[in-house]
Amino acid sequence: MTSTLTLALIASTAVAGYLAAQGTRHTSSSLVNATASSTTATGSSTAKPGGPGPSAAKPPAATSFSVYAAAGANALSPVARTARPMVYVPNTLNDSVQLIDPRTYRVVGRFRTPREPQHVVPSWDLKTLWVNEDKGNALTPINPVTGAPGRPVHVDDPYNLYFTPDGKHALVMAERLHRIDVRDAHTMKLLRSLPVPCAGINHADFSADLTLLVASCEFSGKLVVLDAAATKVRKVIDLNTAKTPGATSPHDAMAMPGSPKNGLRPGASSMPQDVRLSPDGRDFLVADMLRNGVWVVDAHTLVVARFIHTGLGAHGLYPSRDGRQVYVANRDAGTITVLDATTLAAAALWRIPGGGSPDMGGVTADGSQLWLAGRYDAVVYVFDTATGRLVHKIAVDSGPHGLCVWPQPGLFSLGHTGNMR
Repeated sequence: MTSTLTLALIASTAVAGYLAAQGTRHTSSSLVNATASSTTATGSSTAKPGGPGPSAAKPPAATSFSVYAAAGANALSPVARTARPMVYVPNTLNDSVQLIDPRTYRVVGRFRTPREPQHVVPSWDLKTLWVNEDKGNALTPINPVTGAPGRPVHVDDPYNLYFTPDGKHALVMAERLHRIDVRDAHTMKLLRSLPVPCAGINHADFSADLTLLVASCEFSGKLVVLDAAATKVRKVIDLNTAKTPGATSPHDAMAMPGSPKNGLRPGASSMPQDVRLSPDGRDFLVADMLRNGVWVVDAHTLVVARFIHTGLGAHGLYPSRDGRQVYVANRDAGTITVLDATTLAAAALWRIPGGGSPDMGGVTADGSQLWLAGRYDAVVYVFDTATGRLVHKIAVDSGPHGLCVWPQPGLFSLGHTGNMR
């Protein structure tokens, strides 16, 4: 109890410090005002007419403060320091989780899970890692100190998992059921459900002041904006109305064998995936697997500002430990685009020799490596972040997805494979 209260106090202090550094731009009142005229759950807000095409780089932020400052290199919390260094790989087609020793790059363990494990998610208090098994309707806890799994907990359709900033509630992205289930963060007891007016609810991130949540709906090409406690949908952002360069047509996408793109709903021409707040807190970045790039949504106005083409099948987003770069995994292109975090201009392009399918993963505690699952190649990729070179390719079971590198720096986890603050 003492460690939990201490963690909560530290987290609260960190948020207060951020708001003081940012002035009024990201205060709770300004965000409420920005959404006061938004539509209800049945309405929508469209992108700018004509679509956000290429534009000049945005001006530098007024401050060098990063929302990920507490998740800087090697800034492990006392709880995280007790964890056994390990990379946990959920394999959707093999119903297994494999453990890779990050020092030897060898698979050192494996356990079975309920059907279709999707992501391995650190809990808010960093004391548990949860394996999300959507078709198995379960969450399997892992003890990060030992790496051993516990007894699965029955939870309906947990495709992905997030936590409210106060650490009290778990937000289960029940994609198949078109809702977000709010549960007790420790027992996973269901408290209430929030239906969402879109298909394919999956990835999300919180605003800088932790008052708003932006989540992607991959099969209907929309984003939903909610309050942090997920009590109601405040706004719907329709990405289908904007034109972007280098997009894949829905017809061609649905013809791709084995691809989840065949789940697109009629009228959808966008397929938003991972959502991450930019290090300066000014924008939500949204990877789009059909538009092949990243949407930039102003975190203050909640309006699409522009689009950045990165590569075929843009999927995962990961800030560097120093907050100066954002790594974009282009799953269908077999590449990683490195964005400058301040200007959002492409700074580098890393290629997997012979091609590949980089998906979800995370950055090591010291920031020196980026680990990504090779979704369709039964491998895990390890990139040197200083050179962009692929330094290891590790064979795993079929369908590796949301792997978790653990421990990671940060005061608390907001979910996914390590959205740390």
